[in-house]
Amino acid sequence: MNNKFKRHQKVRLLRAPDPEYVEYHEELEEVEEKPTIEKGMLGKVNLILQNGQYHIEILGNDGNILAYCSVHEDDLEAT
Repeated sequence: MNNKFKRHQKVRLLRAPDPEYVEYHEELEEVEEKPTIEKGMLGKVNLILQNGQYHIEILGNDGNILAYCSVHEDDLEAT
């Protein structure tokens, strides 16, 4: 299977993920107003899943991890 991206590669979301499948980082679990994960946010490939999707760490402006989600490679671009 040929993958478009490699582990730990920085990527940009081309489409906002389904909020149902977004898992917020443990530091944000207790926060009332969680940040919205939107199109254009930066992330880093955490894992390459068996179904051909990528498990992405969504990064905030300060570089800290906000959330995790699985994303199809067509919804990502390299930065």
